Amino acid sequence: MRRGVRIGVDVGRARVGVSRCDRDGLLATPVETIQRASTEPVARLAEIAAELEAVEAVVGLPISLSGGDTPSTQDAREMAAMLAATMPVRLVDERLSTVTASAGMRASGKSTRQQRAAIDQAAAVVILQHALDSERAAGRAPGELLSSGEHAAEREED
Repeated sequence: MRRGVRIGVDVGRARVGVSRCDRDGLLATPVETIQRASTEPVARLAEIAAELEAVEAVVGLPISLSGGDTPSTQDAREMAAMLAATMPVRLVDERLSTVTASAGMRASGKSTRQQRAAIDQAAAVVILQHALDSERAAGRAPGELLSSGEHAAEREED
């Protein structure tokens, strides 16, 4: 398992959920929900990553259950590409992450109304935790590595 803090990102049309993990990559926890209308999300993600000294971002890629692109897939790819200019980014399959996050919040007693404020962060936690667990089980980094500019040298051999 690679060491270092990672941030998890759930890209939505209105909001972007952010999570983080500890340096040992054991546990993902919620960080923040970025409102896309009031903030430049990529700049804020870069700030959060710098504050946490994150080694990479794990961005959820919304793929349909049949494996094809969804209307949100291109949006997530574009945001991931912009973020890759500032740090290494991994795109990982996020199928059912929001459904899983919502079910977990319901199980903890949160109503649908109460979930709205935190569902994006919870989905980012699900995305990052799944990536961490996958890496631990497979012995290799998850998803597709995006890198550009100065981060090209950091590209891993898989």
